[in-house]
Amino acid sequence: MTPVLRTERLLLDPYTPEDEEAFVALFQDTRVSRWMGDGPATEAEDRALFGRVFTKVYAEGLFDVWAVRRDGRLVGHAEIKRTDEVDGHEIIYALAPEAWGSGLGTEIAEAIVAYGFADLGLTEVHATVAAPNTASLALLTRIGFAHVRDVREDDGSTTHVLTRHREQAAA
Repeated sequence: MTPVLRTERLLLDPYTPEDEEAFVALFQDTRVSRWMGDGPATEAEDRALFGRVFTKVYAEGLFDVWAVRRDGRLVGHAEIKRTDEVDGHEIIYALAPEAWGSGLGTEIAEAIVAYGFADLGLTEVHATVAAPNTASLALLTRIGFAHVRDVREDDGSTTHVLTRHREQAAA
């Protein structure tokens, strides 16, 4: 069961069915979705993805997925899961554009990294970031992630793989 995490300004908790419209709006915003997975999807695909959070991810306990809320409003999305691409646990986070530039992305990333180390017992966590996503690369570098390799995507673009080791985590 995905636990509730709290930061100074945010609540990370499991999605509820009432979050569907806000989830779809977040994922349909191309300023956000261009950096996620394979990029923007149709509204129908995002609604199906939201449904799978309940029918697969939560129902089967596959990995942790959070709604990110500030003052009760959905402002982002976060997950930590094992992926073959990094051969370990990867953090994933997204924040609505109106919340950009206020340090909330750092709060989300730090919270899920700390959870990975303390609760999942991981010795390292990874992130994959599209090379042009300079804001996310800067954020991850600031909190102790280091570039370890590049992945050349089928479309010719580059994805950076970054890793943070447990000993680099704040005490």
